[in-house]
Amino acid sequence: MSRSAYDFGYSWFISYGLLVPFALAVLVGGVAVWRGWPRWLTVLAALVAVWAAAGVFVVNVVWGINRPLTLPTERFLASGSGRVLDAGAGSGRAAVGILLARPKATVMGLDIYRGYWGIDDNTPERFMHNARAAGAGDRAEARTGDMRELPFADGSFDAVVSAYALDHLRREGQAKALREAARVLKPKGELLLLIPNVDLLAWVFSPHAIAHHPRHDRAQWQALIEQHGFAVREVGTKPATLYLLATKS
Repeated sequence: MSRSAYDFGYSWFISYGLLVPFALAVLVGGVAVWRGWPRWLTVLAALVAVWAAAGVFVVNVVWGINRPLTLPTERFLASGSGRVLDAGAGSGRAAVGILLARPKATVMGLDIYRGYWGIDDNTPERFMHNARAAGAGDRAEARTGDMRELPFADGSFDAVVSAYALDHLRREGQAKALREAARVLKPKGELLLLIPNVDLLAWVFSPHAIAHHPRHDRAQWQALIEQHGFAVREVGTKPATLYLLATKS
């Protein structure tokens, strides 16, 4: 299915907000040339326009915010099959990425589906629309629930993923969510955690969407995971992302 069929629902200002300063810069630059204003103003307007256009490119192409998530490591669910829980699934960007990369896996998406977290009209129906757009609606399910009190039996899943969701909780809530993830995982089950990482690209090109997040310390996240039932196997970064892969210990 074409990428245009996906509807992850990120707010316009997150995906395309930098078009506003781009348009203003072009307008100011055009007026400056027409009216013969100082040359430095034209140059400044051109620089702002280039920066804003580059930011739109980074958010939508480099980060691919409106495309399914690309797995940050091939070691996650390397068998290609298994039952996966997406905790804090939202509109399904991470879940769809897993369904595409692991064609024998099934994904249960769980989210509180209330409040605003950057997605307009965040609902289980939108999650399922995107799963069907990927041709994997028969391998996906969405439920309303809290990752701090998972409505699943012990040992129900082969893997748990949480993408850009766990960091929204307070530290006590993060600990509860990790304990719950360990509980519902089978022995040696996997945890893949993705956290927004305020790297140079985020600072320069995404002050409106990414750079407002707090800086995350990978050592602190690794320690937190290991304190709540996991052994970390891999830690790394991708554009705007810190990821940690762990196994239930």
